[in-house]
Amino acid sequence: MPATAENYSLGLAVEISKIDRELKKLWAESAGAMTRASLINLAVYSEAPGSLERNTQLIARIAQNHACRAIVIGANPAAKENRVEAWISAHCHVSKAGGKQICSEQLSFLLEGPCTSLLPSIVFSHLDSDLPLHLWWQGEFHDPMDPQLWAWVDRLMYDSHDWKDFDTQMRLVETAQEEAKQRVVLCDLNWTRLDKLRIAVAQFFDHPASHHHFDEIESAQIDFAPGFRSTAVFLAGWLGAQLNWRAEPTKNANEFAFADSRDRKIDIVLSERAGEPVSRIVLSSGGIEFVVAHAKGADLFEVWRGKREEKCARQMMPAGSNDPVVLMSDELMRGGPHRVYLRAFNCVRSLL
Repeated sequence: MPATAENYSLGLAVEISKIDRELKKLWAESAGAMTRASLINLAVYSEAPGSLERNTQLIARIAQNHACRAIVIGANPAAKENRVEAWISAHCHVSKAGGKQICSEQLSFLLEGPCTSLLPSIVFSHLDSDLPLHLWWQGEFHDPMDPQLWAWVDRLMYDSHDWKDFDTQMRLVETAQEEAKQRVVLCDLNWTRLDKLRIAVAQFFDHPASHHHFDEIESAQIDFAPGFRSTAVFLAGWLGAQLNWRAEPTKNANEFAFADSRDRKIDIVLSERAGEPVSRIVLSSGGIEFVVAHAKGADLFEVWRGKREEKCARQMMPAGSNDPVVLMSDELMRGGPHRVYLRAFNCVRSLL
């Protein structure tokens, strides 16, 4: 029976040159009780201390619904001496039909010192067949971007919510896209956090009888949790991009002014409050408020519309999650590009 990563250990230590041989032995020893499954290559790169163990736990949860070959890399480019270590393991779960265990392989690598430049070679030499490559880059990108790496990536996952310099980081991401000749799909988990919230806002205007409110929106209020200002700015950018607003110069970091095609002003105020990444948005249009608020203690939104201070009937809608596994699973379920994301980002690029 092969060693698995159910206890979140890195598994069996191996020499890099013998990984393929050890993987074959791993499955040969299972005696048919376990079935290897893989639909994608999922590479995870992090320079944070202890990331190998933490990401192994995340991969164990992701693999329950997304069969993959996981290539987990922990790097320390600042180290003076070279160090390379590798491990192999498997994440297994019983299929819904019962019987055999379905398993996803994990290859783990620790890179320290100048040898971190070997990242592209390590990734490419251990890909599973011709399956697509999804790269989850944790933390900030570095200049220069390695063209050899991006040429092979199909979907690039990252989380911009803790970027310190948005413009610099986004230029590096755009460089990666250029190196890949626009083939790589950009998947920002900071944008994914807003999926359910954007759906809840958009449903107010599903009926054509509500469309006149698009031209009457005069203000918006957005509440965000500490550390998630950029998520709230993305929400403002989505409104601006979809309604063809342009951002005006602002002196206050959390008070924005937009103008529509008729030069009509729209004010958006961001407020920092404890709670979910974005816990509430209020749109004011023609004396009517459109409200989406995260219900306390539940993964639901309370949604209603009506005049201010008026008691309104409320409906419940699913809310999103800030769990990285849920965010990644949502991204892995998708196949197409995020066209609206780049439009929203560019709408508020100067405000981030």
